[in-house]
Amino acid sequence: MNWDAVWNAMFGGLPVYGQILALVANSVWAGAVLGLVGGLVGVFVMQRDMAFAVHGISELSFAGAAAALLIGVDVVTGSIIGSLIAAALIGWLGARARDRNSIIGVLMPFGLGLGILFLSLYNGRSSNRFSLLTGQIVSVQTGQLGWLIGISVVVLLGIFLIWRPLRFDSLDPQSAAARGVPTTAVSLGFMLLLGLIVAVAVHIIGALLVMALLVTPAAAAMRVASGPLSVPLLSALFGFVSAVGGILIAIAGTLPVSPYITTISFLIYVVCRLIAWRRDRVRPGAAPAKASPRLAA
Repeated sequence: MNWDAVWNAMFGGLPVYGQILALVANSVWAGAVLGLVGGLVGVFVMQRDMAFAVHGISELSFAGAAAALLIGVDVVTGSIIGSLIAAALIGWLGARARDRNSIIGVLMPFGLGLGILFLSLYNGRSSNRFSLLTGQIVSVQTGQLGWLIGISVVVLLGIFLIWRPLRFDSLDPQSAAARGVPTTAVSLGFMLLLGLIVAVAVHIIGALLVMALLVTPAAAAMRVASGPLSVPLLSALFGFVSAVGGILIAIAGTLPVSPYITTISFLIYVVCRLIAWRRDRVRPGAAPAKASPRLAA
């Protein structure tokens, strides 16, 4: 292994770091927005035990983006269409957890297979194909940033509008249904909002790594907090730190940004687990750390 080459790949851009940072300002903003919104949405993903659904939606989003790339239309539009189709199918047909997991298990290989087929037929630059799997956050254009911010605002507004019934349905779906909460409509609405943010995340960090910003920050927050406001706020903070921190480190070299984002996100989760473990040891009679995401409110 050539350690000089490794060092240059990771930190070769430090002498001109300020100039590079000015060129990727859109990427930093995109990472900040995606980290905050992804962290917030991720709380409900964990409470509803739908981490597997995120991966399933991302595969159909990847297929939609690959199809758009093949026929020469906007990749973001194709990604959104694929995500919304997957989200609608999962939300409509997967009312029960067993049904939902079965549907996701069917959709994932189908979407991945379609995506690979479309990329195989694509004769353009190979970097465009690779970016659908690992993201292209360091080349976010102003128009793409506008798409990201607009979709994020829609997702945030939608979450806030259904916050109370969504939280009730996420923590105790049986009681919510008995109290007259339209659980099917709430579930479908949340799935569509999740589909939108997954589509953006796929375009930014890639289909293979989208869970790093939509699952891991929330899982970490639920290890160290339990309040109805502290968990979402902490999850959003963890998502922000992972996304922005990963970008700021990655631009010092030539390596893809996704490994940095996923590594920071993973380290935050490990630290939170250690904090929860130490806290439970210090308090002998304390209950163990959350065994189920539904218990975190």
